[in-house]
Amino acid sequence: LVFSIIFSLNIAIGNVSLRHVSVNFNQVMRSLVPAITIAMGLALGRQISTKRQVAVLPIVVGVAMACFGDMTYTWLGFMYTVACVLLAALKVVASGEMLTGSLKLHPVDLLGHMAPLAMIQCIFLSVLTGEVSEIMTRWKTDLSPSVDFYPLTVVFLSGIFSFSLNICSLMANKLTSPLTLCITANVKQVLMIALSTIMFATPISLLNGMGIVIVLLGSARYSYVSVLEKTKSTTPQTDVEKAELVPLHSTTTTTTETEMNGSAQKDKVNIRRVKSQEA
Repeated sequence: LVFSIIFSLNIAIGNVSLRHVSVNFNQVMRSLVPAITIAMGLALGRQISTKRQVAVLPIVVGVAMACFGDMTYTWLGFMYTVACVLLAALKVVASGEMLTGSLKLHPVDLLGHMAPLAMIQCIFLSVLTGEVSEIMTRWKTDLSPSVDFYPLTVVFLSGIFSFSLNICSLMANKLTSPLTLCITANVKQVLMIALSTIMFATPISLLNGMGIVIVLLGSARYSYVSVLEKTKSTTPQTDVEKAELVPLHSTTTTTTETEMNGSAQKDKVNIRRVKSQEA
């Protein structure tokens, strides 16, 4: 129930914030999600190395540079955006705890428990924000399938893609970490900017281009640090196993040598007794 509330509020507040701030401002603020995720993970007792924390900084700065543009906002929109960023980080951390913590749920099981509650909550929030009334007023003229199939087709396909995205993101969270998932989301934003520039000839500034390069290099550095830490974490286990095997071997060898020496001494004593009896 708590996770479904976080999920629903993240969607609702994210959509409401876009009414009061520009898209660029929203994306720049969202670049802070990995840093907030680190803070939440440390507060929960998660072990995050200093090298990994340092590797996150270029990505955060690069995303802010890549998304920098029209930075118009209102103070109400600023508060909405801050709440949206906190909820995004909290959602990733909470899902990570349920997937890898004591519950160890499968992503499909987590969605199965969360989705019905989230649907009811989203409908309730859409009524409060006036989206339902706006849909009803435009239904007969724009949104009805009898008028145009396009809006309903977009909604249907969005539901399929959203379900697939949630499954992939939860599975990635389970197999990696909440921080890695946030880094991937930031890289996705930058790649969308790069692809739109190539496909639609969208002009970008020098600052945006430098930000894209920094994010790509920073994500490669983060991946290298993550793989290096996983390799080091498995190496001590092998050394321990080898260390445990060596004493067993040496103990067995020592025991065997002691038994051989004892039997040799017994043979010498028996030979002496036979010689004394013959004498």
